[in-house]
Amino acid sequence: MPSPFPGMNPYLEQAELWQDFHLEFLPAMRRQLVPQVGPDYIVKLEEHLYIHDLPPEPRIRIGRSDLSVARPEIGQSEKAGIFTGVLEAPARVETPKQDVERVPFLEIRDRVGRELITVVELLSPSNKRPGDDREQYLTKRRELLRSRAHLVEIDLLRGGAAMPVKNRPDCDYSILVSRVQDRPYADFWPIGLRDRLPLIPIPLRAPDGDVQVDLQELLHRVYESTGYEHYIYNGSPDPPLAPRDSEWAREHIPSKV
Repeated sequence: MPSPFPGMNPYLEQAELWQDFHLEFLPAMRRQLVPQVGPDYIVKLEEHLYIHDLPPEPRIRIGRSDLSVARPEIGQSEKAGIFTGVLEAPARVETPKQDVERVPFLEIRDRVGRELITVVELLSPSNKRPGDDREQYLTKRRELLRSRAHLVEIDLLRGGAAMPVKNRPDCDYSILVSRVQDRPYADFWPIGLRDRLPLIPIPLRAPDGDVQVDLQELLHRVYESTGYEHYIYNGSPDPPLAPRDSEWAREHIPSKV
């Protein structure tokens, strides 16, 4: 069954669900794009890597040992009168444990020269929270906006800080399409909670025209193929909805849940 909401499904924004949705959404978009752009372009699925130090455990293991000398095996170095000293460290420490977050994005490249034509980003929570991950993404974003590649940025998360743009309309979700020839201006789609997700253009290299992606149809396909209806409604939208919107959202939850 398709998603029961007319637009974005706010229950997909839960932190424990978003990564799975992200990992399903962009490959589905790739499958929608490939027949439209081939054979002149290729669509590649790439990844941002964000490395996080995990919080330390309550106890940190530190062991100590004395200097020792290893005894050689009889018949080898002892026969030759050679003794090899093995120096052990005076302390044993534990380095921070790390978690690697993989955030996919799409690249459209010229088939012959592999020139980067368009980047399609689906924002993740790490892009919208203050910290190193956001700064890393903003650095890449600035580089793209100075490059000869188009940028399509899809924000389907209500939480966190929006990406910096001037004159940004108030909205729950948004789409930005930054074309090389129009910079510093970009096309912007403000989207409300109850709005249908739009049909958006994906620009290619001139003189080729745009191709299109129907985000609402794409969301329905992902929802149908993953069985989300069986478990995502056990939680609550994150961030919480306003009381009026929360009542509206509950009306859309499938009755069998």
